[in-house]
Amino acid sequence: MSSLVPTNETDIPDPICAAAIDLALAAVIQDAGPEAVAGHIATRAEDDRLVSHRFRCTLTGYYGWEWQVTVVRAPRARAVTVDEVSLVPGPEALLAPSWVPWSERLEPGDLSPGSVAPTDPEDARLAPGWSGEDDLASELDPGPLHPVNWEPFLQRRRVPSAYGRASAANRWAKGPGGPNNAETRSAPGQCSSCGWLLTIGGPLGQSFGICTNRISSSDGQVVSFEHGCGAHSEAVTRTVHAGPPPAALDEVSVDDFDLGHS
Repeated sequence: MSSLVPTNETDIPDPICAAAIDLALAAVIQDAGPEAVAGHIATRAEDDRLVSHRFRCTLTGYYGWEWQVTVVRAPRARAVTVDEVSLVPGPEALLAPSWVPWSERLEPGDLSPGSVAPTDPEDARLAPGWSGEDDLASELDPGPLHPVNWEPFLQRRRVPSAYGRASAANRWAKGPGGPNNAETRSAPGQCSSCGWLLTIGGPLGQSFGICTNRISSSDGQVVSFEHGCGAHSEAVTRTVHAGPPPAALDEVSVDDFDLGHS
């Protein structure tokens, strides 16, 4: 059943354009064919003498979509013409998910040789690196490292910011090298007490290190101090002796021997 849909109290559909349902339907049939359209749904005033008619779409894969035909007439004219035919989503239409930029869709392992993932110049995870403008700060810093925000490789224009370091720490702690997994719960000890842990410098060195045990699943990877695995350096294996059990000495019974008589 079709209906008149005013946008507000003053936007009443033009009666001549509102009555041009057959003209609008013929435009859809000419554009998409008779099998693509069903009943009239609604009439809506878009502007003075500009009205849109909506029809149900029956195309496969377009459930809930509607055909919208905009018709118009000139001032003081009674002839109505078709302005536009379009396919628009209805209240129950199936829609594609919101578009996400490629840089935000990337996951670890997505980059192949030759791929380049540009970094936003305003990325909050990075902070300015060393420059000559930092010399004034070095004069105010009594510590051995100058300037205050000194980092290795002074030619780097940007270095991890406090936010960037915190983001990495949270991600690592929730990953396979963190404490919340079955491997850690069954481990004989934590990485903080393991001789295979290679400590790192910088702020993250207070919570993370690198595993150097070649038989560990974390070899060469960042692990938190609370992580653990079965290859802990101080794990003790009970020695099991193979072979037959030791001989038992019978000191109770006495064997009878026939010594014979001469």
